[in-house]
Amino acid sequence: MANTPQSKKRARQAERRQDVNKARRSRIRTFLRKVEEAIASGNHETATAALRAAQPEMARGVAKGVVHKNTLARKMSRLSARVKSLAA
Repeated sequence: MANTPQSKKRARQAERRQDVNKARRSRIRTFLRKVEEAIASGNHETATAALRAAQPEMARGVAKGVVHKNTLARKMSRLSARVKSLAA
C-alpha cells in the first residue's frame, strides 16, 4: 500500500495512465479486427484501405509505449502479406 505522498500520487497517475493505455490498446484491436474482417471477405481494395487506416494507429501505440515495436512490426508484416496475397 502507498504510504508516502509521492507514492500515493504515483499510484493515482498509474491508474489514469492504465485507463488511457487500455483505451488505446482497445482502439488498436478494433482497427486490426476491421483488417481481419476485410481479409476474410476477400476484397483486396477494402483490406488495403483498412490496413492503411490501421497503420498510423498501431504506430501511435508503439510511440506511446502501449505495444512493443517488434510485436507491431511482426503484426504489420503478416497482415501486409495476407492483404497482398488477396491481389493474386
